[in-house]
Amino acid sequence: MGKLKIIVLYDRVLVDDTEAPATGDKAPVVRTLDRKEVEEEVTEALTKLGHDPVMYELDGTQKSLLGLAKVECDLVFNLAESFADDDTADFKIAAFLELLGKKYTGTGTNGLMLAQDKAVAKKIFAFHGIHTPTFAKSYRGRLDFSHDLQFPVIVKPAREDGSIGIEFSAVVNSIRELMERMDWLHANFDSPVLIEEYIEGREMYVGVIGNDNAEALPIVELDLSKLPGGTPRIAAAEVKWGKGTKTYRDTKSAIATDLPEETTQTLQQTAIAAYQALELRDYGRVDMRLQADGRVQVIEVNPNPWLSSRAEFAMAARKSGRTYTRLVEEIIELATARA
Repeated sequence: MGKLKIIVLYDRVLVDDTEAPATGDKAPVVRTLDRKEVEEEVTEALTKLGHDPVMYELDGTQKSLLGLAKVECDLVFNLAESFADDDTADFKIAAFLELLGKKYTGTGTNGLMLAQDKAVAKKIFAFHGIHTPTFAKSYRGRLDFSHDLQFPVIVKPAREDGSIGIEFSAVVNSIRELMERMDWLHANFDSPVLIEEYIEGREMYVGVIGNDNAEALPIVELDLSKLPGGTPRIAAAEVKWGKGTKTYRDTKSAIATDLPEETTQTLQQTAIAAYQALELRDYGRVDMRLQADGRVQVIEVNPNPWLSSRAEFAMAARKSGRTYTRLVEEIIELATARA
């Protein structure tokens, strides 16, 4: 592969200071992302590989879209996850690139849409025999049950990622708490609500890279064991975005080293199955719960996961023997191989 002109496409930081519902939370969780650091890391890796990268900000304006349409390039390295403060617009960005006839890295429009709607994704998992927690979906008073639910349940937006709308208070134990949580989510997100049985277990992340011959990377665990007693063991917004708090400091991700070989194989095979069922491509991450009896439940699938060198996906890639630069190169190779 020769020298390529590559647009490193990124979006600006989103800050969500929406207060959690009145359930005893001491303060709202402020979500801040510094994606500039990620795009700089990718650009540096592309430069090391001998390519000609140019960073391009998709700032939520028509001007930035028109500018992107006019840019000549061989490939777009797609790091954009939102548009105009709408972080459910990732599939629209992919669709725009497809309409322009530009090749880009990562999952295509279909896969992004399927993964974004968690209820649809779970129905697809069920069709393929992939275990996922029992769930129901509700929107504006209409409740669509798939099975009977048992408390406790976790109540979250059906079309968000990055733990948006998922605080510790998302886990409820009664009809009253459920209705209060649903009302708050409907008011603040104007989207369907996913009601999912809460699964006790270890939080496992399995990265997958590849297309026809997809490979599961080593397993990463988010250790939630140091959370205070009585706190739900979930990757809540407080865990992911509460920088400077004890909760944030006490929950760390690391390569899981204590798993039996059979369990490792089950997690990795399940990850590949979920990745393929939702039509992901190039790279992705599957979040699962490992129950005490060894059963695996898929929680969600993340197309184009955060590509920071410090994030779980890159951590797993390093454990597999890939440098960060090699990881970026492999993603480029997978994207350019498409017709």
